Amino acid sequence: MQQPPRALIDLTDVVYAPGGAPVLSGITLQSDARRIGIVGRNGSGKTSLARVISGLVAADKGRVSIDGIDVARDRKAALRVVGILFQNPDHQIIFPTVEEEIGFGLTQMRLAPVVVSAKVAQVLAQFGKPHWAQAAIHQLSQGQRQLVCLMAVIAMEPKVILLDEPFAGLDIPTTLHLQRVLAGLDVTLIQITHDPKMLAGYDRVLWIEGGKIVQDGSADKVCRAFTARMMELGQDDDLSDLAG
Repeated sequence: MQQPPRALIDLTDVVYAPGGAPVLSGITLQSDARRIGIVGRNGSGKTSLARVISGLVAADKGRVSIDGIDVARDRKAALRVVGILFQNPDHQIIFPTVEEEIGFGLTQMRLAPVVVSAKVAQVLAQFGKPHWAQAAIHQLSQGQRQLVCLMAVIAMEPKVILLDEPFAGLDIPTTLHLQRVLAGLDVTLIQITHDPKMLAGYDRVLWIEGGKIVQDGSADKVCRAFTARMMELGQDDDLSDLAG
């Protein structure tokens, strides 16, 4: 009997326990949804899950594949299917100019220099920023640096982009601009956040607590339950219960 095709995002019983300390336990997610949210408090395991899904760290147990690719074992192939945008662009940027930063991932994919240059020019033009090519990244604002990181990810044309608290520290106009850019992308987005308002209109949302999925369903249902629980915790007078 022919096996049904795997979902684009395929995680089964994922365990991540660096140094023996459990950070993620029993995470399972099979989905072809275009917009997936992962919500949870600080320290709930959200960022670790993002790193596991992107293949930056390997799960200790379970299966993690994106578009049929084991992203931790096949890093070259992983670059073509999944990208990640971190909360702080300075943790992601390593080159002094915009064109060098955008071109780095393409070079890692072993594309010819002429192809890399063409793709860099293409993505800068797509965002109306061809004049940024030689710009020094240290002179850009945080929001502009975050946009450079996004352009670097998009240049590699992944099928899935992970967003790990991408709007933290950005002002409202910059956040709205980046949200418009992201909403217009023809890719699958997985946004990780502690703010359920950022997931309005998403197809599916997972609530992570203590490294486990405590609820999985529609954005409205899960975000409403998460918000109610956070309000309950906010009414607690014992600050020791609020650590997270």
